[in-house]
Amino acid sequence: MEMAYRDRWEAEIAELQRILAGFGMTEECKWGKPTYTVDGKNVVILQGFKEYFALGFFQGALLKDPKKVLVQLGQVQAARVMKFISVKEITAKAATIKAYVREAIAVEKAGLRVERKQTSDFAVPDELTARFRTDPAFKRAFEALTPGRQRGYLYHFAGAKQSATRAARIEKAMAAIFEGRGFQERR
Repeated sequence: MEMAYRDRWEAEIAELQRILAGFGMTEECKWGKPTYTVDGKNVVILQGFKEYFALGFFQGALLKDPKKVLVQLGQVQAARVMKFISVKEITAKAATIKAYVREAIAVEKAGLRVERKQTSDFAVPDELTARFRTDPAFKRAFEALTPGRQRGYLYHFAGAKQSATRAARIEKAMAAIFEGRGFQERR
C-alpha cells in the first residue's frame, strides 16, 4: 500500500537522501523503504504516507527536540517522526534535520535505548477491573493475550475521558479479545 506513495514523494526522498548523504550512514532498503544505519543499527527511515512524507527516528523519544518537530505516531514507544509536505519545506529545515540526525547517530553509537513500558506500567481502568470481577472468562481471555495486545487495549480504553465511553470501548472489544486478536487487528 505505502509503495504507491513512493512516486508521489520522489522529489522529497531525493532531497532527504541528499541531506543525509554527508553523515557516513549506510543506506539500506528495509521494509521497502530507504533506511539509514550506523554499525548495522537503524537510525532513520524515509516513509511516504498519503498526506505527508516522514523522516522517522527509531530512537526519537530520546532526542531533545528543542524545535518541537518530532511527532509520536500512535502508541509507539521509541520512534518519532518529522513530517514534511514539500521539498521546499525539507530544504528550509535542512539545518534542523542535520542537527537531529547528528544527535540520533550519537544516541545510536552510545547504544541508548528507550526503556520500554511493561504491561504492568499501564493503568487498568476501573471499568475493566469491574468487568473482570463480573466476568472471569473475559479476564482469562484478556490475560491470555500477548503483552503487546494487552497494552494496546489498555491504551485504547484509558484514552477515553468518560467512564461511559471506557465501558463502551471495553464492551465493543470483548469479541476480539475472546478471539485473541489485538486492538488494531482485523479478522
